[in-house]
Amino acid sequence: MSKSYRVAILGATGAVGTELLQLLEERDFPLADLKLLASARSAGSSLCFKGQTLTVEAVSEQSFHGIDIVLASAGGSTSKQWQRSIVEAGAVMIDNSSAFRMDPQVPLVVPEVNPQAIAAHQGIIANPNCTTILMAVAVWPLHQIQPVRRVIVSTYQSASGAGARAMVEVETQARAILQGETPEAEIFPYPLAFNLFPHNSPWNEQGYCQEEMKMVHETRKIFGTDDLRISATCIRVPVLRAHSEAVNLEFDRPFGITEARGILGQAPGVKLIEDWQTSHFPMPMEATGQDDVLVGRIRQDISHPCGLEFWLSGDQVRKGAALNAVQIAELLVDKPVSQGSARVPSLARTSQV
Repeated sequence: MSKSYRVAILGATGAVGTELLQLLEERDFPLADLKLLASARSAGSSLCFKGQTLTVEAVSEQSFHGIDIVLASAGGSTSKQWQRSIVEAGAVMIDNSSAFRMDPQVPLVVPEVNPQAIAAHQGIIANPNCTTILMAVAVWPLHQIQPVRRVIVSTYQSASGAGARAMVEVETQARAILQGETPEAEIFPYPLAFNLFPHNSPWNEQGYCQEEMKMVHETRKIFGTDDLRISATCIRVPVLRAHSEAVNLEFDRPFGITEARGILGQAPGVKLIEDWQTSHFPMPMEATGQDDVLVGRIRQDISHPCGLEFWLSGDQVRKGAALNAVQIAELLVDKPVSQGSARVPSLARTSQV
């Protein structure tokens, strides 16, 4: 860790970008230089890092010269637009968008699950979808002991999953409703305050939305199990930040509750929250700002002898996006991510894109 690295944040002024900046400071990432990039509209604005004021620059083809790692959080179209410039400059892009997740040449990484996958990068490493990351961190430790055969998951996704403006919209709607006024919706198709509705991403012919299919395809790729049966239902709920999920797992044989609690209680990236006497289980309010995925209410599925159920909450801006990306960067520079995680050195790529 004696070497330091030149890092650029692409999309530095967004919700995930500002979280990336905070995490680089909190985790004392070995920086030789830090460049903040955004659209021309945001260029010239200032952000604070370690007591210094940094000016945001407009991204251009020259922005990536001399950069080692690009943490991209500006959306899929932006990542695709600057992909070639980044790779040709010799940098590694850790991309938070969905642009490259299912590309067979691009590793899709959750450091607590498949850190070894980054060794095959060709200049791009993809960050999974937030709901996928949260579920994978909690399911993987159990899957290692006894392979999961089927996953049924229902998500309860907060407004912040759609960005900072969506959070403001929910707050505005709540005030309007409490004052007897009609709430207006711009970011979401319907008012979210005091309401909920299925995730509004595009639907396929089978009736599943894009968000749900991300969980299916991405989990299979991360786990390396193409035959894993998964069905997801994704719901927007009137919570400002942090997603929750109800997870039902099916195994080939019964999975003991005591064993499951012991495994999850020791798993990297997981914090067990269970107080049955007070009905205290994971909540988005308590998960907000936390690195760990909160897991609890672990119980036997009474409808299936080999079924296990649990509830989780996790900060999707943090672990579901920015933290996962920074952890991948730490793997690249050979800094241990957490206890139990493999160390996979090298910014070197196997071949050029």
